[in-house]
Amino acid sequence: MDLIIFLYRWKIKSGKENQFEKSWAVVTKAMRDLCGSYGSRLHLSESGEYLGYAQWPSIEARNKCELDSRSSLARDLMREAIQFSYQVEQLEVKLDLLIAK
Repeated sequence: MDLIIFLYRWKIKSGKENQFEKSWAVVTKAMRDLCGSYGSRLHLSESGEYLGYAQWPSIEARNKCELDSRSSLARDLMREAIQFSYQVEQLEVKLDLLIAK
């Protein structure tokens, strides 16, 4: 399976965490259903920052992704909740030893 990873990191505005999480789920599901993403995981670090790990078959598939109106609204709500976004990192998978649950 071809696989490219995108790593995201954000500081979320205080009180907007639930809005961010719910919107992130809508956007992630839309990218999976409409654009062929392999899904992603959202993590909360000890420092209180959110990290997202998204899997795609290719950079081109991610770049061509167009969302429907419902998921575009969720993306706007996500952005509204973000205080600061770090630069997105693109990762190449060298070894994959995760077990799918």
